[in-house]
Amino acid sequence: MAKILDRLLLFVYSLSIAILSVIAILLISGAIPDVLEIEAEPPVYIASIAVAVVLFLLSVRFFYISLRRERASRPSVDQRTEYGDIQISMETIENLSLKAAGKVKGIRDLRSRIRVSQAGLEIMIRAVVDGEHSLPVLTSEVQRQVHDFVQETTGIPVADVSVYIANLTQAPSFKSRVE
Repeated sequence: MAKILDRLLLFVYSLSIAILSVIAILLISGAIPDVLEIEAEPPVYIASIAVAVVLFLLSVRFFYISLRRERASRPSVDQRTEYGDIQISMETIENLSLKAAGKVKGIRDLRSRIRVSQAGLEIMIRAVVDGEHSLPVLTSEVQRQVHDFVQETTGIPVADVSVYIANLTQAPSFKSRVE
């Protein structure tokens, strides 16, 4: 609530200073007739216009700040416990899922993406496999490992673990030389 009030006050302040500085610039430059007809030296006019321009530029900057949206902090999963709040970054959950998937033999070149849904975390794993193991066995093992490890480590329910096999690695072939 305080942030909204501060932004509203900054908006009103910047708008009023902008209007006043534009009026001052127009009066000093003679674009509109001067009601008071104050005579001053040319350096005073130049300094007055410079001050009014600086105030106008500052008010434009403050106006922009009052209207822009606040950038959300880094994406995280928030939990509330009896002791206080817990925030776990998405990057941490991605690293946990990669660690768990990396334990499965035959999996290489892992990438992960995390989404948060009402049911829990949706984890997508992209992997390259060695081609020497059964793909259904590998993928179900990756799903089980990632699901159990992330859920046990973070305490956040994992709704879905999707595995995408991007490619097979080719085993290096060695040609024997006969001498």
